[in-house]
Amino acid sequence: MHSGRKQDDGERYRTILETAARLICERGYEGTSMQEIAAACRMTKAGLYHHVQNKEQLLFDIMSYGMDAFEQQVLDKVRDFPDPVERLRECMRLNIHLVTGGCSKEVIIILHEHATLTGEARAFIDSRKKNYVRFLEDAFSEAVRMERIRPVQPTVAAFSFLGMVLWIYKWFQPDGRLSAEQVANEMVELLFTGLVTPAMAAAGATGTPVLSIVPPKVAGGES
Repeated sequence: MHSGRKQDDGERYRTILETAARLICERGYEGTSMQEIAAACRMTKAGLYHHVQNKEQLLFDIMSYGMDAFEQQVLDKVRDFPDPVERLRECMRLNIHLVTGGCSKEVIIILHEHATLTGEARAFIDSRKKNYVRFLEDAFSEAVRMERIRPVQPTVAAFSFLGMVLWIYKWFQPDGRLSAEQVANEMVELLFTGLVTPAMAAAGATGTPVLSIVPPKVAGGES
């Protein structure tokens, strides 16, 4: 799918997407009208339609915007890690920061409104999400083959990883007592400490290099 916007309208359109994402998160897709989105963007409804063909196109573009940010800020930064465990650990850490940071609303919409899209648009977003699952499955499989972690079923491990990360938006408070950095550190250690093989733990006692366990940072203070 392609939007009706002009290429030179990119910066303005990003603002529209972010504004629309905020409203849809607050009210839901069905509860948010194009007139309300236009008003929040300080535009006329006709001006909004200069940038987007229809409401479903806008939803698709919000999801694509969120997926672009995810791929650029997470996947592209970890693909070349030679060690699959460190690849997974850093992927989880970066993904947590994405969910707790500036793209949280786009991520929420991808999760909550995935069934709203239809046809080609839905298939395209679903294929991008499935690529992430395959990336995780491949990394877990590689880690098992290399005996970097104990034997696990890759699909179960991948969705367990995703379940931990993607549920954060339900309970994390940016101004709460836990910082985003502390949450990332704690969750990475919670998952990967349980995956370390007994042989690796024993090797650690003899000084053989193994998966590093980094103590979580202390939060900046109580809310």
